[in-house]
Amino acid sequence: MRFLTTFQLYDFFDTLVSLATAFVFGTLIGAERQYRQRTAGLRTNVLVAVGAAAFVDLAMHLDGADGAVRVIAYVVSGIGFLGAGVIMKQGMDVRGLNTAATLWASAAVGSCAGADMVAQAAALTVFVLAGNTLLRPLVNAINRIPLDEQSSEATYQFKLTVTPEALPDMRDRLVERLESAKYPVADVDVVEHGDDLLEIVATLVSTAIDPAELEMVVADLERQPGVRHATWEVSTKD
Repeated sequence: MRFLTTFQLYDFFDTLVSLATAFVFGTLIGAERQYRQRTAGLRTNVLVAVGAAAFVDLAMHLDGADGAVRVIAYVVSGIGFLGAGVIMKQGMDVRGLNTAATLWASAAVGSCAGADMVAQAAALTVFVLAGNTLLRPLVNAINRIPLDEQSSEATYQFKLTVTPEALPDMRDRLVERLESAKYPVADVDVVEHGDDLLEIVATLVSTAIDPAELEMVVADLERQPGVRHATWEVSTKD
């Protein structure tokens, strides 16, 4: 058996140290994710870290540092596909980006472990845990700050619910009314709203606005024949 001639106890223990390091640090990262009930929890982060360590360690033994560098490049791109699986889009909201980034960081921890850089793997684990825990209060504090519509850039949508008979006139009037208020319209869509009603959705050119001015447009359009409801909403730019 070729195994009997190629097996070296020192190399085997070196691999065990790399895998054990990735396992321990992956467990620390994954435990925090599991506690917060994220899609990629304890087992996923451990497997990502250990798998990355195994590939890098294998390349180190077969082709030295040059082989490890090439494998690390593939690990970085390969984890991107895995991270895409935990990202979900729900309407205007995108969820799972932080979980995907944590998986990416777990792979980096595993790569460090596989390259026998245990201290660097430990340091990176500390920074990943700090990013997911210590920064949380700061994020919550920032999110509680009210949005200043007049000083922030965002995407605004003006929605007008009308009867089918009023659609042609109200679509033109909506665009005219918004542009007369100095809010140019980037796009206009019509969506079926059920119960024989249609919804005109006008997306404004990204700009800062005065909420009071849009409320005046709402009040004006709601008085028009065939209009059932008028409103506007904002989504901040990422």
